[in-house]
Amino acid sequence: MLGVRPYIRYFHSSQYINDLANGDICLTVGYSGDILQARDRAAEAGQGTKVAYTIPKEGALIGFDMMAIPDDAPNPENALKFIDYILEPKVAADITNYVYFGNPNTAATEFVNEDVANDPGIYPPQDIKLKMFVSKPHTARYDRMLTRTWTTIKTGK
Repeated sequence: MLGVRPYIRYFHSSQYINDLANGDICLTVGYSGDILQARDRAAEAGQGTKVAYTIPKEGALIGFDMMAIPDDAPNPENALKFIDYILEPKVAADITNYVYFGNPNTAATEFVNEDVANDPGIYPPQDIKLKMFVSKPHTARYDRMLTRTWTTIKTGK
């Protein structure tokens, strides 16, 4: 990574959305929904910038969205009602159609826009899914080493 560090403009978890859409950067590693938002923003701007998202053929980290209710939540019944609402098929599909993150709610599939449902960056084909992996917890020692390594990469020192 240190060998390519001079060619990395910045590390940021959201700035790349507008920078891709504006054509200010040409490559990023980012969240699928963010890249697809950048694609739409670029198209809306009509300046000729094209943004595409792809999952590497080698695979990638699979993401999970979740909802949880803390043990000490003041209104757990309302939280459950909210979760039930989000899980309604039409609501889940509307969220997917807006943010471009796939959802596992099979009852929502019929309400997902065809272009979204058929986008392999949102709903990867089975051969790509088989190459995706889950991040596993590390030891504290490993986490310290990882933090130090990323600090070195980010700063270039």
